[in-house]
Formats: sequence, structure tokens, C-alpha cells
Amino acid sequence: MPQSAATPMVLMPCDRRIVGSLPNYTLGEKYVDAVRHGAGALPFPLITNDPPLDHKALLDLADGLLLPGAVSNIDPGLYGGPAPPDAASMDPHRDANTLPLIRAAIERELPILAICRGLQELNVALGGSLHQDLASLAGPVSHHAPPDVAITDSYAHSHAVTIAPGGQLAQILSAQDTITVNSVHYQGIDRPAETLRIEAVASDGTIEAVSLDGYRGFCLGVQWHPEWRFRENSASLAIFQAFGAALLAYHRNKRK
Repeated sequence: MPQSAATPMVLMPCDRRIVGSLPNYTLGEKYVDAVRHGAGALPFPLITNDPPLDHKALLDLADGLLLPGAVSNIDPGLYGGPAPPDAASMDPHRDANTLPLIRAAIERELPILAICRGLQELNVALGGSLHQDLASLAGPVSHHAPPDVAITDSYAHSHAVTIAPGGQLAQILSAQDTITVNSVHYQGIDRPAETLRIEAVASDGTIEAVSLDGYRGFCLGVQWHPEWRFRENSASLAIFQAFGAALLAYHRNKRK
């Protein structure tokens, strides 16, 4: 879609990372590419400032919210979990910005697509909790590739998920029963927020996708990475196209 006044704009929170000795804001190009060319929208990177930026002003500009994955984890203190083994793996700046932003976006019924850490943020923002290390549960599914493999192998589709019938994801994927997904995460949903609907699970019971029950807009969270080479996978492309359709509908309605 050519960039114009008819192009929806999507807020995409950045990570705050220390590169060398300096803090930087980062956002993976794969997310930008998938929003731009899969959803047909204009990506707008959102710095995770301290103190947080004005959510109302940001959402006045936006037509949707994409919560990308990240190497960082959510502070377990935000959901009543035990202290993390590695405090350096946290990103408190992102937590402070995204969690209230999610709740404010939901109040406006903005289209929301949450990926990996983003799914976990959605769950925590609405009152759910997380497993800090799925490997410690000794389930039959390995949810993270070994650290020494090539990135293309890390993102290879590695296990199946079962799609709940009648849900948003089933509708997007034309009522498929199962799909095979990649798996690049150590953490996952433990207790789902009461307002979330489970849309897909792995064979070990790990929650792989959720939607917001009763939500009038588009809200989908997935634990895998549909943005990775989305053009090459029909399910991934369908997710971004559905997100794009919701963004365009919201944008047009806002301009009336």
C-alpha cells in the first residue's frame, strides 16, 4: 500500500538495550517489514522513555498496536512471581511503557497484535502470570532452540499447535485444526488473565495464542514469530493480512 493519508499507523514499542556502554532503543527489522508489507501499514517505532510518554497523545495518532518479541523478560514482580535469576535480563523501561499502553489501547478498542514477549505483556497487563522457565517443567516440547544454532535454524518451524475451534485465530486460518510454528521463547503464560480466551495450545499444554474475550476489535497474541519470513508461510501471512484489514477499518472509521 503506498504511504498516504489512507495508510494506518501502528505503534511498535522498542526495547531499551545497553550497546557497549550506552543505552539504545532497538526494534527488529523483521517486525517493521511484516507491518509494512504484510499488514500494509506504516510502522511507528515507540521509544520506551523514562518516565513513560503520554499514552493518550500517542494513541490519538495510532490506528493499532504491535507488541514485538524481545530478548528481555517482564519483571516478575509485576505479576507476583519470584525474583528472576538474572536481573540484567529485565527491561523495566519497556515494562513501564507497554503495560499501561496496552490497557489504554484496549479501552479504545484499537487493533492489537502481540508477538512472543508481546503476548506475555498482554497477559500480565490484564492480570495474568508467567512461567519464568518452561524448560524447568520438563514437558515434551522444546520451546527454544539450542543457543549455538544458526538463526535460520532457530526460527525453523518445530512443533505443532492445536487451534481452538470457533475463535479469532481459527477464523483467520480458515478453521484449520493445527499448524506448525517456530518456537523461540523461554517463558510462557502460567495463569491466563480472566479476560483472555485461549486460541491455541502446544501438545504440552503451553498456551500458544490468545484473544481478548468479547473484544469488538482485533486482539490476537501469539507465542511464536509469524513475522519471521512471513511471505513464505500462509498462516503467518494470513495473520498479518487480518491485522492489516482491522487497522484499515479502524483508520477509516476514525476519519469519519
